[in-house]
This record gives sequence, structure tokens and C-alpha cells, in this order.
Amino acid sequence: MKAATQSCIQLTGREVSYRLIRSKAAKTLRVRVGPTGVEVVQPATRKTSEVEAFLHANDAWIIAQLERVERLYPVRRPHVGEGGDILYRGVSTPVQIINHAHRQGPAKVVFEQDRLIIIRSRESRTLPAKSLENWLRKQARTAIEQQVAVVADKLQRTPRNIYIKDQRTRWGSCSSRQNLSFNWRLIMAPEFVLHYLVTHEVVHLAIPDHSKRFWLTLQSLCPDTERARQWLCANGGQLYLDFDL
Repeated sequence: MKAATQSCIQLTGREVSYRLIRSKAAKTLRVRVGPTGVEVVQPATRKTSEVEAFLHANDAWIIAQLERVERLYPVRRPHVGEGGDILYRGVSTPVQIINHAHRQGPAKVVFEQDRLIIIRSRESRTLPAKSLENWLRKQARTAIEQQVAVVADKLQRTPRNIYIKDQRTRWGSCSSRQNLSFNWRLIMAPEFVLHYLVTHEVVHLAIPDHSKRFWLTLQSLCPDTERARQWLCANGGQLYLDFDL
């Protein structure tokens, strides 16, 4: 029987999650990249250190395939329905849709009593799922910009622009032009995970590589670094589930 675990690795500056399958029948290390992510098959006779070396040796191909997936496949949205749940700030949160006959204007999303409530009027034309996504994007921008400001002040660095994007294979990035980009789904993760990923990219404003100095600086600013990476390895896929409200 094959055993599978979720793991993470840094490849060319990107945090890549992969599903590791240990197989007694396999003779060679293999890696597959598709719409469901990265999958590595490890023969029972090979060590974990060999797996990591194998992935680093093929990092350019793996990243190229991930970017290809991002281009070819539509971004999947979280699946919730009437009475369903989604992750919000790391907590499984009920989503409720209320059709308000006397309300006017566009739909409104509120978070109260530990629930996300989508209040719609007869005039609402936007699908509930899109209304929820738009609201989550706004919450993500607020939380991310606040964390960027805190870390940037400590490092005495200022990003040129901050973008909130709809990415499939990246949580964040820092460009050579000092622009920061973040995945809006970070608002669905626990706060310590959002803080880690934002801090990671802001540190790149000062240290563009992944040198020992970079990791020491990141750890000093974000003691929860390893905890956050482990959470993403185990739960990151939950942020990409389909939804249809």
C-alpha cells in the first residue's frame, strides 16, 4: 500500500508544496505536475534527502510546469453552499445567504456572530460566490497592507506597489522592481500564516536571495516561520477548493 504525506520545499525562491508518495514498487524517483499540484513518487529504498536533491536538480522544470498550470487552468474557488463552511482567518466559518425583499442596491457581506452572511436584494445581479470573493479580497488587502507596513518599517524599506492577485501556484512574490504581490486567499489562512508569508516577501525588499542572512532575518521578525510552513504543507490545498453558492 502506498503512503502519502504533504511536504514543502523552496525551489528558485518559491515555496512549493508537494504530495510525497512512498512506493515499494517504484524503482526510480518521479515527479508529476498537474492541476492538482506537484506529486513525487519515492521508491522505498530512497532517502528523503535524495528526494530533496532530486527536486532541486529539476527545479527549473517544476517551476515552469507550475506556471504552465497557472496559465492553462482556471483558478478554483472555495466550495460552499447554503449552510456550508469556508476557512476564514484559519477557522471553519459558516456561510449564510439572506435574500432581503426590502433591501436595495448591491449585495452586502458581513461577518458577525462567527458567521459570514451574504445579504442580497432583488436588484442583486452579482452571484453570491463572487460577492463573497470580492469581500474576501478587500479583507485580504487590509490585513496584508497592515502587516507590510509593520515589517517594512522595521527594515526601513518601502515597496513600490502592493498587488492582491488571483494566483494558483504562488502565495506571494517580490519583483526586482520592489513590487509585492500576494494571493488573496491568504485571508482564509490563520493570522500567523499570513504574517509569515507577508514577512517573507517584505524581507526580500532588503535581501533578494534565500541566503543564510535572509532566513536569519526572517526568523527574527517571524518566530512562527516553521509553524506557518508546516500549516501550509498540511492545509494549503483547502484554500483552493471549488465553490458554488
